[in-house]
Amino acid sequence: MQIKNFIVDQSLKELTEHRTVVLPLACYETTINQNINGYIPLHWHDEFQFVLVVKGEAIFQINEENITVQEGEGLFINSGCLHMAKDQNDSGCAYICLNVSPSFVLSQELYTTHVIPYIQATNIPYLLLVPKELWSNNILDSIIKINQLIKQTPPYYQIDISLHLTLIWKNLIINGIELEYEQTEMIKNHRMKQMLNWIHLHYPEKILLDDIARAGKLSRSECCRYFKRILKKTPLNYLTDFRIQKSLILLQQPESNVTDVAYQVGFNSTSYFIDKFRKSMNITPLAYKKYKNSNLFEK
Repeated sequence: MQIKNFIVDQSLKELTEHRTVVLPLACYETTINQNINGYIPLHWHDEFQFVLVVKGEAIFQINEENITVQEGEGLFINSGCLHMAKDQNDSGCAYICLNVSPSFVLSQELYTTHVIPYIQATNIPYLLLVPKELWSNNILDSIIKINQLIKQTPPYYQIDISLHLTLIWKNLIINGIELEYEQTEMIKNHRMKQMLNWIHLHYPEKILLDDIARAGKLSRSECCRYFKRILKKTPLNYLTDFRIQKSLILLQQPESNVTDVAYQVGFNSTSYFIDKFRKSMNITPLAYKKYKNSNLFEK
């Protein structure tokens, strides 16, 4: 199953239900450039995410770090961490994505001592999984097997999945990383989500830098530092990009027109919307609309 449009709430928490009929997990293959945005936009979720790149290479941003992940490599992304992914060098990158509820990786009796400390650790937003490391390779192998089990559904496959999740977590612990807990990191992450949450609630309105900074209880300059450090752009540039993301779905509605969409997502000038859209998407909003309605690419 390819998820082409991530549905998120105002805080960027992904709302996709990560579960099969029986189990609190989801495992699917994703081709990055088939997403509606052409990349996997910034989001977060409570589930752990395990990734195995099966074709090409990608750049993942996790919190404020960028990591290049090549074919055959993977990632562990911790619960609650902001992340996004872009194809690297037009490689047609595809990856297996395994999202699993933290409470399901081990039995409840082991959860408190062996899972919660990893969720709370501030020094593990992610772990790079490379085949040359035995513990990493074991995790990558289990991701493949879980994906196969979900596709094939042999007898008792749910039990086999549970066994592989236990092996994944055992191998993740085996790597021996020392857990750290920094209050400042937790506060920073919380403030960033507060500011994003405010933008996603109010993006159709007129928004000033002061408004965004106030949402994070920060000064204007500190607010800008947060965004540049974590998202590599200014708060107002992020706002513009988010408005353009929101316009993509509206433009695909047959009855919509460019001017109405521009105002619905918060632009107060059609020409400004067209200019920003073209710079972001390399196509005008009208051409994008025609392309999506006719499946013929026009520029």
